[in-house]
Amino acid sequence: MIDLRGAAKIYATGGEDVVALDDVSLRIDNGDFAAIVGPSGSGKSTLLHILGCLDTPTRGEYILDGVATQELDDFGLAAVRNRKIGFVFQQFNLLPRLTTQKNVELPLTYAGVSRAERGRRAFDALQRVRLAHRVTHRPNQLSGGERQRAAIARALVIGPSIVLADEPTGNLDTKVGREIVALFRELNETLGVTVVLVTHDPEIAAACRRTIRIVDGRIVGDTRHA
Repeated sequence: MIDLRGAAKIYATGGEDVVALDDVSLRIDNGDFAAIVGPSGSGKSTLLHILGCLDTPTRGEYILDGVATQELDDFGLAAVRNRKIGFVFQQFNLLPRLTTQKNVELPLTYAGVSRAERGRRAFDALQRVRLAHRVTHRPNQLSGGERQRAAIARALVIGPSIVLADEPTGNLDTKVGREIVALFRELNETLGVTVVLVTHDPEIAAACRRTIRIVDGRIVGDTRHA
């Protein structure tokens, strides 16, 4: 699913180069469930943004599900994101004036899917995350865990090949965080969707099948769990 080869990301800041990623090579198979861990500033989020085609490496290759992303322009990268990748963020990123269902429908709205089909698929996604009873509620009427479930449903509604989550439990208490990771695992096992999440929590990482450790822009460990 993911094949990153010799990738580097370098930012020019104040007349000097800052190396965020340094010669990173990484393979993640279809159906894997992996955590990326490391200290603050280690390059975790930069790596996730490149994997999600939100950013491009300064050098190196990134092949996503057989597509050489470095050969795509901005429109091509956007098309790959819209078809293949679901995103989940720490801050949920739900629009406050929309109901839960309308928030989940948003990716389908942008894709030009009909209203009836949007509604059906959004409701199905909400059922999968056990939030169908909250379809008419707005984000401020939901708990933190419910907001993150809505965000996961929004990521699933396009039928992605891969879900990328950036600190998805960072704004949740320990109990709810465990429930969210258990939900990711359930979706990974039942739908076969590849899940990659960034976390600073070793307990969350241990719940995944694989832990990839990054320090100073380099991968320094890659462990599979039973």
